Amino acid sequence: MSTFRRQGEHCVATFAADEVRVLRKVASEVVGLLTDGFDHTDPVVGRLFPDTYPENPGDSAELRRYTEGDLKTGKIDQAGAVLAALPPVTGGEVRLDGEAAEAWLRALNDARLAMGVRLDISADTDLGDELDDAVLHDPTSTRVFQLSVYAYLGYLQESLLTALVD
Repeated sequence: MSTFRRQGEHCVATFAADEVRVLRKVASEVVGLLTDGFDHTDPVVGRLFPDTYPENPGDSAELRRYTEGDLKTGKIDQAGAVLAALPPVTGGEVRLDGEAAEAWLRALNDARLAMGVRLDISADTDLGDELDDAVLHDPTSTRVFQLSVYAYLGYLQESLLTALVD
């Protein structure tokens, strides 16, 4: 599993082909969600764009009208930064400057938030227990794979944050 490390002014990691495929798929799904499938009734969209004033839907809708376009564009650009920096599908090195590393952090966070909603993961969820249960139930299930990707994204996010602040 790839780990980011600090090299001068850059955060650097070498990704295997499988990691590149997973990251491309996850970043592309976020872009698709924010472009083709953008639906305010989707709980994932609600998680990525929470109401600023939940007690006052009218004020939230008004603020959303002025800010949502820029927020959505920013999230698409951040996922695009991941896609642009990834090596070919055969794997290779990623070298991020500070700005690119921050875009990656935000994109990884958005991907984890989206997956967390789809997987019904909350702050109280013990991911290890959840993964163990899924493996015991059916080790070849889609859920096991999705939980593993979710955990990997968290690991990668933590690795990048650590490299960024070192």
